[in-house]
Amino acid sequence: MFQIFSVKNTINFLRHAAPISMLSMLLVIASFVSLGTKGINWGLDFTGGTVVEVEFSQSVNLDDLRAQLTTPNTEGAVVQNFGSTRDVLFRLPVKEDVKSDIQAGEVMDVVKSIDANAEQKRVEFVGPQVGKELSEQGGLAVIVALICILIYVSFRFEWRLAAGSVAALGHDVIVTLGIFSFLQLEFDLTVLAGLLTVVGYSLNDTIVVYDRIRENFLKIRKGTPEEVVNQSITQTMSRTVITTGTTLIVVAALFLKGGTMIHGFATALLLGIFVGTYSSIYVASFLAIKLGINREHMMPVEIEKEGADQPPMMP
Repeated sequence: MFQIFSVKNTINFLRHAAPISMLSMLLVIASFVSLGTKGINWGLDFTGGTVVEVEFSQSVNLDDLRAQLTTPNTEGAVVQNFGSTRDVLFRLPVKEDVKSDIQAGEVMDVVKSIDANAEQKRVEFVGPQVGKELSEQGGLAVIVALICILIYVSFRFEWRLAAGSVAALGHDVIVTLGIFSFLQLEFDLTVLAGLLTVVGYSLNDTIVVYDRIRENFLKIRKGTPEEVVNQSITQTMSRTVITTGTTLIVVAALFLKGGTMIHGFATALLLGIFVGTYSSIYVASFLAIKLGINREHMMPVEIEKEGADQPPMMP
């Protein structure tokens, strides 16, 4: 079969598996520490608040806008470009007993003092109760996805392989969340969608490797489990490089040119692709090795036919 990228000699990926797996454990621990101390920088989709989109007649300095939003009703506002240097998005947190119309009006007063020709494009309000429900449902969606995947891989693969794939998925989600927490990147619904996409991408990558591992265990009669896994990963490298490379090109384009609305989604995917690709090798496959996977575990179970223990009938 023709391959764009082909590796003739087996690469010993597992040679560095132990230190890289230790690094993964440290990343998971650091992610839990960051999540426990710094938390997640929830976006207005989850916390509630007012969003005001404004189009200026010319490029505007964001620092000047932030400096003039000094009223109690606009305190804590997040100001950022939205697609271009002329489009600006104002995100205002919920203020007790203050209507969103009042907050939007005060923002427009500041905007008009800087650019009289500026236009208000939209105003949206998300209540705190709605935001709380979204955060609960979002967390539940991730948990349900992981549980469904656990059930699926348990039926499809031997339990040692299934345990490795689930550990890799949990690793990818936790590390991605940890990076968002450590850098205090805004976490909104687009990031949640990106996180669920990362789960699917990582699972697909792991299953491709596992299918080849299972085939090689049945085909290669002589060879240690480490040699079989190394050969399987090497054989799937062409697919991994091409798939990851083409996906990165698209995601990088979204990250650089997609605008503010999908910036979080693209960031989550960029992080998830890197983390998910190496976790398929150094978390999923290495854990299966540590759990003692071998050729006997891959052999199909022989089903004894009814009456097989009876003596043959005489003619």
